[in-house]
Amino acid sequence: MGLRIHFVVDPHGWCCMGLIVFVWLYNFFLIPKIVLFPHYEEGHIPGILIIIFYGIAIFCLVALVRASIADPGRLPENPKIPHGEREFWELCNKCNLMRPKRSHHCSRCGHCVRRMDHHCPWINNCVGEDNHWLFLQLCFYTELLTCYALMFSFCHYYYFLPLKKRNLDLFVVRHELAIMRLAAFMGITLLVGITGLFYTQLIGIITGLIHVFDTTSIEKMSNCCEEISRPRKPWQQTFSEVFGTRWKILWFIPFRQRQPLRVPYHFANHV
Repeated sequence: MGLRIHFVVDPHGWCCMGLIVFVWLYNFFLIPKIVLFPHYEEGHIPGILIIIFYGIAIFCLVALVRASIADPGRLPENPKIPHGEREFWELCNKCNLMRPKRSHHCSRCGHCVRRMDHHCPWINNCVGEDNHWLFLQLCFYTELLTCYALMFSFCHYYYFLPLKKRNLDLFVVRHELAIMRLAAFMGITLLVGITGLFYTQLIGIITGLIHVFDTTSIEKMSNCCEEISRPRKPWQQTFSEVFGTRWKILWFIPFRQRQPLRVPYHFANHV
């Protein structure tokens, strides 16, 4: 299954995503310039730490780009409903189109999305069945990259030996303290926000309400699942269905294509 492109025209979303890209670029270029490369040249850290930093940063960017442009599960205008599955479909009262149960209408995008979790302005896209796995990867790698950058910022001042070679002609060296303070402020702010978001996403998958997929944020807010007795499944199976593979190592790879796992339709659509 190829990656279908989905582009949302929303200036507010563009601004939010632009801010995320700015934070990524800020850390991608300045942290190595001020901290990693100088300490590597003086023998304070091994080169593998620089490779790990760039690896995490690239995985984070790929997850961000793919989550923002991937089709989250937009329903076609004239879906083909299998005869034996009609009872699992319903009519949307906003766009007057048939949709599978557990789908929701996004007022910002103007269409229904299969298993829509929420509309995220930070990726300027909905989070739905087809890009939820990319959103989880984005949260994971953003948190990992932020912790990595904050750790090295702390070590730069309080653990590593002072740098002997400092070129004061460079702008980043002359204004190092201000640059690092801004990086620390953005890092801590981002870490607090992404930790709460990532925790919310994970808790919906591993709690006792486990279904074939996790309980979506919309379903939690609307309490539409409280009175429904749904089959429970192991969290490993749930994650496998979210990420489209049972190979756990592939859960962390944003370069691949997701293939939906075949599950009994009762599990997939019973609400």
